Amino acid sequence: MRTERFDPAVDAAAVRACHDIHLAEWRADGVRRAPMSPRMFQAWLRYGLTEDPPEAWLARDDDGEVCGWYVLTMPERENRHLASILPVTAPARRRAGLGTALLRHAADRARQNGRTLVTGHSLENSAGAAFARSLGAKQGLTGVFWALHPRSLPAGRLAALREKAVPGAAGYSLVSWEGPTAEDRLVQVAALFDVEADAPRAAGEEPAWWDAARVRAEDERIATQGRRFYTVAAREYRTGRLVAITQLGVEPLDGSAFQELTAVAGPHRGHRLGLLVKVAMLQLLAAHEPQLTQIVTRTAEGNEHMDAINTELGFTVLERQLSWELETARIPRPAQS
Repeated sequence: MRTERFDPAVDAAAVRACHDIHLAEWRADGVRRAPMSPRMFQAWLRYGLTEDPPEAWLARDDDGEVCGWYVLTMPERENRHLASILPVTAPARRRAGLGTALLRHAADRARQNGRTLVTGHSLENSAGAAFARSLGAKQGLTGVFWALHPRSLPAGRLAALREKAVPGAAGYSLVSWEGPTAEDRLVQVAALFDVEADAPRAAGEEPAWWDAARVRAEDERIATQGRRFYTVAAREYRTGRLVAITQLGVEPLDGSAFQELTAVAGPHRGHRLGLLVKVAMLQLLAAHEPQLTQIVTRTAEGNEHMDAINTELGFTVLERQLSWELETARIPRPAQS
């Protein structure tokens, strides 16, 4: 096996080969979410899901055929002891040591950058979960993927839910926007992002802390990826401050969307603002993105409040995602670094 780093911005052949493996892996594992489109896959390899740019590596066999790949992400602000690794092996090449070789190579890169712990994810009861257990990785938090098919919503369902939420939300109004956050809202949006600091997380993992510059950079990253991005927020009449938010990104080419952050500031919980902003988002999408066929969101297992909201909206559970961690010291070095 020969491992090489590639640049997703310029190496279209490598991106295409890795995307083919992505599609084959999801078919083999019975993943119920829609796979990434070629355009979205290339953008993900290039920009990642956070401000930290990933490294993309692929593995070739003796005939030069791409048989696996991995993405390595190393946070540069918080959690500088961590490295996130996603190794993917072509299903036809599984159980031949390729996944282990990819992991060893990625862990060595992490070690070279001072990382002491690697993290990853797999679907429950998948080949990835079996692989993680075989390595002695420690299982962490479980995430739950939910899906909504907007066209299947009964007529009047959203209007009825909005009417249900409005009485508890007296004293608040809604605002919405598409694309980047306006300059005069950046600080308030950053404060709402910081609400996530009290969300469940692995022991020793630091929450991200947000400021206006970080929100602006995140907006720029999303715009560069080519997604259409929508925000709905609740504003308190008395202070004029934003106190709840929900955000969603649309993939223009395949009719799918992913529900991103939904947060309500602590003092304003109990007013059904979470339901209100999510209902308003779905109504906005019905007007602006009628082609959507699936909206996916992810919650932490045991988040009963958000699970109840998702159920009211008509979301159903798709699958469960396990998180894993393993000390880099426990991962043998590759045969050839």
